[in-house]
Amino acid sequence: MGRLFGLIGLVLMLASGPACAAERINVVVSFSILADMVRNVGGSSVDVTALVGPDSDAHVYAPTPADARKVADARLLVINGLGFEGWMPRLLQASGSKARVTVATEGIMPRKMGGHDDPHAWQSVANAKIYVVNIRDGLIAVAPDQAAVFKANADAYLAKLEALDREVHEAVGRVPEARRKVISTHGAFGYFADAYGVTFFSPLSVSTDSEPSARDIAAIIAQIKLAKIPAVFLENISDPRLIQRIAAETGARVGGTLYSDSLTAEKGDAPTYIDMVRHNIKALTSALAN
Repeated sequence: MGRLFGLIGLVLMLASGPACAAERINVVVSFSILADMVRNVGGSSVDVTALVGPDSDAHVYAPTPADARKVADARLLVINGLGFEGWMPRLLQASGSKARVTVATEGIMPRKMGGHDDPHAWQSVANAKIYVVNIRDGLIAVAPDQAAVFKANADAYLAKLEALDREVHEAVGRVPEARRKVISTHGAFGYFADAYGVTFFSPLSVSTDSEPSARDIAAIIAQIKLAKIPAVFLENISDPRLIQRIAAETGARVGGTLYSDSLTAEKGDAPTYIDMVRHNIKALTSALAN
């Protein structure tokens, strides 16, 4: 009988062991790009919740009581920093969260944009590698018993990012330097511009919140001609006749979509950070090609 109970105890131990080992770390992140990075580093050891999900804009996000509960339940909170999540201090206070907070941009020298820190540091792949190291260290801090897993996952992901960085440099290098000029309604590509040598111009006197008027289009056309800009990405123009007019009067190529602050859903063009960078560089170099 004693031997039987011993066998039963052994079976119960073996059955419960994997369950304990499989306990996942609850990680909350501020937006979709960080969610993808955390999943790459954390692998099967993490459950990741993004407060601002795919195809959504963190700049206009308004926290909800449900979000406060998510933050309260987190073991690790990963944010971008550099003022990107202006709503985060209020959310943290409302949640009463005791989660460890990892700032993904820690150690990155911020560039200035309009007198403030430019938060879009992930647009440089070299900076993205710093994000990954910070995320790795944050995960190790809350689950040191899984440090080897996080280090191995991070190393594998960093190798992919290193290859991606070379890929972007090589793609831009094939574009003549005089043609590396783009007009974009996004103000999020400063780090990309600094890292890869592409100059981004904002369309003069045009709001990004509404479709440009005929006068706005005339100003854009004059700007393109004056600066000899070969490519234009104006995502707030839905009228194809306006796009055709810009192309016809300037010879500039009007590109498609550049993703800046958010990934897409799984079936979109940019469901991961690496997909986003590859999509953007393909769109840019196609528009800038001779």
